[in-house]
Amino acid sequence: MKMRELESRTGVNRETIRIFLRHGLIPEPTRPKPNVADYDESHVRAVLEVRELQRNSTLTLRQIRETLQGKLGVRRVEASAFQHLEALVATRVGIDVQPILLESLSRAWPNAAADAHHLAAVGAIELLDSPGGPALSVTDARLVTIWSEMRQGGFSEALGFGPEIVTFYLQPAEMIAEREASLFLERTEGRIDDDTAAAMLQLGLRLMLDFFGLLRMKRFMAHIHKEAPAMRRG
Repeated sequence: MKMRELESRTGVNRETIRIFLRHGLIPEPTRPKPNVADYDESHVRAVLEVRELQRNSTLTLRQIRETLQGKLGVRRVEASAFQHLEALVATRVGIDVQPILLESLSRAWPNAAADAHHLAAVGAIELLDSPGGPALSVTDARLVTIWSEMRQGGFSEALGFGPEIVTFYLQPAEMIAEREASLFLERTEGRIDDDTAAAMLQLGLRLMLDFFGLLRMKRFMAHIHKEAPAMRRG
C-alpha cells in the first residue's frame, strides 16, 4: 500500500508517520524505486500501537524506542502501556528488539535479580537467555520493578512479604484470562472480521485492567473495614 492508504487505515497523517519512522518505531518501507515507498500490514499495526501508547501513557517516542531496545528505566509505566509495547515487539517492526537485562534492572533496583529468580521459580515470569546474561521481556521486567517498588513502600521479608507471596495471584489470573479468552471467541468468532476483533481487544484489555483493579480495590477496602475492628478487639 502507499502512504495515502496507510494514512487512511490508521487515521495518522504522513508527517506523524514519518516521525515514527525517524525514531525507528515502524519498519522502513520497501522501495522498488528511489521515489516509491510500499507499506504493508506490519506498518498499520505498528503505527496504531505507537499511537495508542501516546494516547494512553506518558511515554515519549524516545522512551518507547529505548524500552523496546531493552533500556527500561526507573520511571513508572502503567500496565496498559505494556500491552502496547508487547504488541510492538510481536509485530517485529523492523528494529532490533532487545530483552531487558537483569543487570540493567539491578542498577536501578538492587534486589531485582533475586526477585526475578524468585518470581520465575513460582511461574510468575520467565527468565530469558541472552548474550548479555539473564534477561526479561518488557512486561516481565515491569513485574519485577513493581515488586521493587513494593519493597520501597515497606513490603519487606521482615513482615512476611517476600516475592513468593505472589503465588496466590497466579491461579486467579490464569482462570480469569482463560475465561475472558473463551468468552471473547465464543461471542465474536465468525461474526466480526479480524481488524474489528483486534480493535475490540486493544480497547477491552486496557479498560478491563482498570475495571478489575477498581473492583478489587472496593472489595479490599470493604474487608479491611470489616476485619480491622475484630482484630483490634482480639
